Amino acid sequence: MTGATTPGTAQGGPMARAPQAPPPRTRAGSLQVTRERLGEREAIVVRSDPARRAGALTLGDGALLRHAADRALEERLALVLLLSTSGAAVGDGVGALHGWGLGARALARCSGVVPVLAGVLGPALSGPALLLGLADIVVFARSGFAYVTGPNVVAEVTGEHVDAETLGGIDVHARHSGVATLEAADPAEVVSALATVLSFLPDDTDHAPPHRRTEDPPDRRTEQLLELLPATPTGAYDVRDVVAEIVDDGELLELRARWAPQIVTVLARVGGAPVGVVANQPRTLAGTLDIEASQKAARFVTFCDSFNLPILTLVDTPGFLPGKDLEWRGMIRHGAELAFAYAEATVPRLCLVLRKAYGGAYIVMDSKGMGSDLTLAWPGAEIAVMGAQGAVQILHRRAGPAERVEREEAYRQTYLTPWIAAERGLVDDVIDPADSRRAIVRGLEVLLAKREVIRARKHPNGPL
Repeated sequence: MTGATTPGTAQGGPMARAPQAPPPRTRAGSLQVTRERLGEREAIVVRSDPARRAGALTLGDGALLRHAADRALEERLALVLLLSTSGAAVGDGVGALHGWGLGARALARCSGVVPVLAGVLGPALSGPALLLGLADIVVFARSGFAYVTGPNVVAEVTGEHVDAETLGGIDVHARHSGVATLEAADPAEVVSALATVLSFLPDDTDHAPPHRRTEDPPDRRTEQLLELLPATPTGAYDVRDVVAEIVDDGELLELRARWAPQIVTVLARVGGAPVGVVANQPRTLAGTLDIEASQKAARFVTFCDSFNLPILTLVDTPGFLPGKDLEWRGMIRHGAELAFAYAEATVPRLCLVLRKAYGGAYIVMDSKGMGSDLTLAWPGAEIAVMGAQGAVQILHRRAGPAERVEREEAYRQTYLTPWIAAERGLVDDVIDPADSRRAIVRGLEVLLAKREVIRARKHPNGPL
């Protein structure tokens, strides 16, 4: 029959073959793969060349990206993408899309085995933009922008006219989407930032992070912490000052600083050992947890666990942020992401309660029940189901104003202390704030030899 096709031909049928990628080389259409040094570390680096067809990715580029990922896995080195690409090459048709699929699957295989870092130097559009979501760390240059569907499509479908920067510029991804982990002024600063991140990480998940010598004494007194917390329990302060006082030489690298700022995620060193720090930020929304804050902290905890960074959690939160919009958008699911991340983590975990630790937020911020290895608290810490005012409204709803004040003070004196938790073994020690660095360094030294036997299973099915 004229025009008929047989199964297995390129034109149709259940046996139709996928497009075949050309043999991998160190350079394809717009991508180039090299092994090079970033700072003190070796890495497999993939660069897109915007001068070649605007950096559009071909089928061959997809095969080369897969080759680079396989090489990173084989040599146990970080995979670094430096992107400036207009998306899939239109002239390659579905082959370009297939190539993107090859690359994306290869990046997924690298996840949790070797660090996957990306730098956005210019546009990262359509499929390549989704590669950023597969990376552990994404650094945006001021000239970078990324989106899945462009301004023209947005205008046609929604009637809203936006430019590329408004749709997917650095400010959008640093403040609203959380895609940008770090921000840089130019491409050279992007590479420098990636090298700084790599200095905290091992080459792969089977090795410990690199230790660095420090002149900062491990038993240094942290007297400054006595002055940082306000006298009133509702007063605000910058928790980054607390972190800087505890870690080596006051040096820290904050990740996703502008996204969900009520939670702070930091890379630092304690006693020369790299650690990840998760801390509530009382300066923003009193340190309450919402959907974005839970996602931010959960992703960071999982990242640290993947690459053997001990996790230090500093707690000062009155709870989850209330609101109909949050509940409708899935506060239950996303709040559970943070609980799941801590519950799955097998690295050494230390928790220090600075001030408030109420309700469900206390639980998900690496409480003893979530598996924290060492839980410490300052003497003024308030560990309870809720604050005094809320508790009295429930327990003594018929009390008059004078009695209510009296009941609140009694509740505060009886329950809003760390001592009940300590008596029940939920807090290991109540420490002087000035001893915070010494206690954390000693705890970390003991826990660095920690090992856990992980039950065999295909994979966990956590909330997303």
